[in-house]
Amino acid sequence: MPLIKSISGFRGTIGGRPGDNLTPQDIVTCTAAFGQWIVDKTGIQTIVVGRDGRISGAIVSALVINTLRAMGISVIDLGLSTTPTVEIAVPLENAGGGIILTASHNTKEWNALKLVNHKGEFISADDGAEVLDIVANGSVEYASVDKLGAYRQDDSYIQKHINQILALSLVDVESVRAKNFRIVVDAINSTGALSVPPLLEALGCQVILINGEVNGHFAHNPEPLKEHLGQLSTEVRQQKAQLGIAVDPDVDRLVFMCEDGEIFGEEYTLVAVADYVLSKRPGNTVSNLSSTRALRDVTRKYGGEYYAAAVGEVNVVEKMKSVNAVIGGEGNGGVILPELHYGRDALVGIALFLTHLSQANKQMSTLRKTYPEYQMSKTKLARTADIDLEKIFVSLREKYRNEQINTEDGLKIDFEQGWVHLRPSNTEPIIRVYSESNSIVVAENLAKKIIQDINLIK
Repeated sequence: MPLIKSISGFRGTIGGRPGDNLTPQDIVTCTAAFGQWIVDKTGIQTIVVGRDGRISGAIVSALVINTLRAMGISVIDLGLSTTPTVEIAVPLENAGGGIILTASHNTKEWNALKLVNHKGEFISADDGAEVLDIVANGSVEYASVDKLGAYRQDDSYIQKHINQILALSLVDVESVRAKNFRIVVDAINSTGALSVPPLLEALGCQVILINGEVNGHFAHNPEPLKEHLGQLSTEVRQQKAQLGIAVDPDVDRLVFMCEDGEIFGEEYTLVAVADYVLSKRPGNTVSNLSSTRALRDVTRKYGGEYYAAAVGEVNVVEKMKSVNAVIGGEGNGGVILPELHYGRDALVGIALFLTHLSQANKQMSTLRKTYPEYQMSKTKLARTADIDLEKIFVSLREKYRNEQINTEDGLKIDFEQGWVHLRPSNTEPIIRVYSESNSIVVAENLAKKIIQDINLIK
């Protein structure tokens, strides 16, 4: 099992040998490096820490918190929380940064340290490289016994987060309350159970919660994809609910289920929310290179410009700032509303979507049919030692030199009938192969064609 040290944080499986997995030694080393970087960079000796509901969460949290305190850094511990909640807490606490303990959509064996700066935003590539240098050099300093960091628990931030969402002018609380939506929520045994129901109840919704015990024993694969949400589909139909909601363990990805038990489509979470936001505040949008063309189409409908960014939240945020986007995110169900904060946030996505649904006065399935119809294939290849990615990219660029090529993040090839995006994952030892077309058959065939090319090149 791997340990992945990257510019965006540290991720690995629990157990095993130091240096190969996310062991206590690795957790201490990585935490100390980030703590040292925060103090050197900002001069602020306070860091916010929060975690999702993973089995290993309490152990990892204790190691992280006590390492920081041993360095003389004070810790504000949010305990069980969400990624966007920690991001909001950091600037409110005037902290130097934050550490979110979550491996997002990865299975229970995994955990990770996600790192955010004093703005509550993921650290940049350059910042991440500096942290990795400290990891490599071991240049950290611990405090004497009289200068150990203070510790404070604060479990109020999920409610503060919800209050900020309800106060947004784009969120029409009364319109949503008037609909009295009946909603099934799949919280995947993590902190969605602590955050999504209170938000929905504040919006006057009836909530049926499944997989709501926060114990990290995920009832199914925690990535909110159609093939993992059979229980949600069944419950929506049996409960005669207007919709279903699924989030990932740290509540920054969001997927909806229609009233008939059919998936709304993770790619269309951002599309639908953007449709609503743009109808009120026309402007530019951003998503990553692996996201659906439907966002481009909706943006142009309102006279705005669509921009694509490299995959990764920090890249999307950087592009959003540069083009002054009013809404953006990623096609994996990540919604970023700058008015609230620059981070993927399932909670604000839920509030905006329900406002849109209530004002449209349509059933979920009917609303879904109003958007451009694209079909996406998402597959992956193991990134084994015999795969020379640079060689593969060079060969594919040459073979498809007459097509539109983008090399900003891996390799994206735009064909007349669709596109294929090939890139190494930032979080797993795999190569992602995404493709899209008006037909799922065409999209899958485009992906198969590229995979066949790769096998011949190897």
